[in-house]
Amino acid sequence: MTENLLVSDAKVMSKGQVTIPKNIREVLGVSTGDRVTFIEKDGQVIIMNSAIYAMKKFQKQMEGQAEQAGFVSEKDVDWWITDSRRSESDE
Repeated sequence: MTENLLVSDAKVMSKGQVTIPKNIREVLGVSTGDRVTFIEKDGQVIIMNSAIYAMKKFQKQMEGQAEQAGFVSEKDVDWWITDSRRSESDE
């Protein structure tokens, strides 16, 4: 099995700054002004789009909550949304 790797390197400047190569920015979906998150584990660093990292963290925190709330299918969620909208419009 072959692994698809995208490898790029960058020079570290005097203040510790690096320019993220364009092909890596495209994969991450980041552009000027966006934030990235650095995650270190076992001597390796992962760079993620901060918005995606936050969403993944939130999803992990919410894991299992849907089942506890009684949502076992998309129909349950659809019903809840429809019912909530009706309740709001009745107010």
